[in-house]
Amino acid sequence: MASAELQGKYQKLAQEYSKLRAQNQVLKKGVVDEQANSAALKEQLKMKDQSLRKLQQEMDSLTFRNLQLAKRVELLQDELALSEPRGKKNKKSGESSSQLSQEQKSVFDEDLQKKIEENERLHIQFFEADEQHKHVEAELRSRLATLETEAAQHQAVVDGLTRKYMETIEKLQNDKAKLEVKSQTLEKEAKECRLRTEECQLQLKTLHEDLSGRLEESLSIINEKVPFNDTKYSQYNPLNVPLHNRRHQLKMRDIAGQALAFVQDLVTALLNFHTYTEQRIQIFPVDSAIDTISPLNQKFSQYLHENASYVRPLEEGMLHLFESITEDTVTVLETTVKLKSFSEHLTSYICFLRKILPYQLKSLEEECESSLCTSALRARNLELSQDMKKMTAVFEKLQTYIALLALPSTEPDGLLRTNYSSVLTNVGAALHGFHDVMKDISKHYSQKATIEHELPTATQKLITTNDCILSSVVALTNGAGKIASFFSNNLDYFIASLSYGPKAASGFISPLSAECMLQYKKKAAAYMKSLRKPLLESVPYEEALANRRILLSSTESREGLAQQVQQSLEKISKLEQEKEHWMLEAQLAKIKLEKENQRIADKLKSTGSAQLVGLAQENAAVSDTAGQDEATAKAVLEPIQSTSLVPDVESREDLIKNHYMARIVELTSQLQLADSKSVHFYAECRALSKRLALAEKSKEALTEEMKLASQNISRLQDELTTTKRSYEDQLSMMSDHLCSMNETLSKQREEIDTLKMSSKGNSKKNKSR
Repeated sequence: MASAELQGKYQKLAQEYSKLRAQNQVLKKGVVDEQANSAALKEQLKMKDQSLRKLQQEMDSLTFRNLQLAKRVELLQDELALSEPRGKKNKKSGESSSQLSQEQKSVFDEDLQKKIEENERLHIQFFEADEQHKHVEAELRSRLATLETEAAQHQAVVDGLTRKYMETIEKLQNDKAKLEVKSQTLEKEAKECRLRTEECQLQLKTLHEDLSGRLEESLSIINEKVPFNDTKYSQYNPLNVPLHNRRHQLKMRDIAGQALAFVQDLVTALLNFHTYTEQRIQIFPVDSAIDTISPLNQKFSQYLHENASYVRPLEEGMLHLFESITEDTVTVLETTVKLKSFSEHLTSYICFLRKILPYQLKSLEEECESSLCTSALRARNLELSQDMKKMTAVFEKLQTYIALLALPSTEPDGLLRTNYSSVLTNVGAALHGFHDVMKDISKHYSQKATIEHELPTATQKLITTNDCILSSVVALTNGAGKIASFFSNNLDYFIASLSYGPKAASGFISPLSAECMLQYKKKAAAYMKSLRKPLLESVPYEEALANRRILLSSTESREGLAQQVQQSLEKISKLEQEKEHWMLEAQLAKIKLEKENQRIADKLKSTGSAQLVGLAQENAAVSDTAGQDEATAKAVLEPIQSTSLVPDVESREDLIKNHYMARIVELTSQLQLADSKSVHFYAECRALSKRLALAEKSKEALTEEMKLASQNISRLQDELTTTKRSYEDQLSMMSDHLCSMNETLSKQREEIDTLKMSSKGNSKKNKSR
């Protein structure tokens, strides 16, 4: 394989070398053509220089001729001026001479006009030739420069290609030497492999015997137990509980505690900054105690007064996040649900910053427009307005990245795991940007405060407020720097801790799976904790079933007793009603008895028997006391039974009454006993019916379990048959392979025998010779 790869590499390099060689020839030809063109252009340039020199010589001669003609014209003009006064004196004598001079003058004028025109034409030709020569010279010079640069570039390319070719040739030669060495080593290895194949054939026999034994053992294990693989489906792998890393959790809690302390310092500094800014608005440029401040500053002060409702939740959100990171949890982005609430609180604070930013800028503009503001103070105010815009922008950028980090715990598709490290890096960059902005604000505000302190109208209240604002800005700067350095120092740990999760899965797929994993982790921890407790003595199965029946019957008897109590209460109420009824009946009977006694007394008066009157009075007294001293009344009536009929009637009625009362009591007791027995039987019937229903349900469940067990048995039998078949196929394939290897071995042995025989025959022939 290695030799084939090197041979392919060598062929590729040879092809590249041939291509580069063809390109080198083309480039050489182009360089030669360009050199020929440059030589021709140089010849043309020489010819143009020669023609230019000839033209310059002609121009010099023409200028000299023009000078001569100009001198001649001057001389002729002087002669004409001298000849004019002479002509006036001798007009008559000089008419002939004047005519001659006029003819000469006209000839001179014509000659002069021709020379002037020729001179003008020559000047125009010279100027045009000069301009054309300059243009051609500039064009040729530029073309020559471009050709020289191109020739230099081509020469550099040619030198680079030659250097590259030499390097490739040396490299190919080295590769060739290495390949030769490697081919020799491969030949040695091939010889060793041949020896190893013989050893492997011997080992194959032993392995075949070993595998056959292991196959029988594995088949017996499969028959007894069914293997279970809980990592077959990748979508369920995140539900597996990872190993508990206590060091990681303690580290994350420590980091969260440090972050909480930094955020608390930052919240305190922000509260002081907004509060002291509100106090400053009330003092400068107009003191609210002396005069009313502008409506803009009033609105700005009202908004600043609400800063605590936006800043305090940041500390609360960070505190909830810190409390959610415990030693028992698994801290990754998918499980930090409280980061979403912190992100929401930060969003509300950024909305507050956006709301107060226009008022803050307008307030600074109002300070600039006041008469107390100098040019230096105006420049500081403009710088502060730019810094406030940068501060709001940095907070918005930071909130964007924190919202992205909160997405894995709420929306799994919102942020990919591959982008976690880049988002964390951008958070660190945003924190450093926040620190830089706060340093600029601190610098510019300190300059502004020093300028305002030098103003003649600066009050002690303004100086104190500026110092407080400056101290809060310095605290903000220090807090931002601490948070930025803290995040940068722990950035590598944050990025490395993102892979903390289930081993068999790529990570937590969704917040729901992470939540389920945490629940399973709690259950597993509770189970492990329960395992540490000493086990109680186990109850035998039969005893447990008996106790269950007793428990069910006791619950049923409890329900029956409750029903009996309810029924007895109803009977008591009915008996109370009957008691009242019989009390009324007794009162009516008492009234009737009094009337009857009165009637009897009247009869006794008519007969004149005093004893009967006394007896009647005693009977009335006995009836008034409601049956008290019944025995004495009977004793009194017994001795006089023979004297009167009335006492016999009354005693008979009492006997009948007592008999029926005893009978009623007996019947009521029997009725109560029958009622209690019926209630007990009813409760037992209900318990039996419920037991029957439970038995039917258990029967159905057992039938279902039997069906499932039969299905599992059939499935396992099918799997066993398939595994047996697969193992049998493997064994058959191995046996076939072994047979083929045995055949090859036998063939080789036959060849070796033939070779030995041939060698023996040759040796015998040699001996005979």
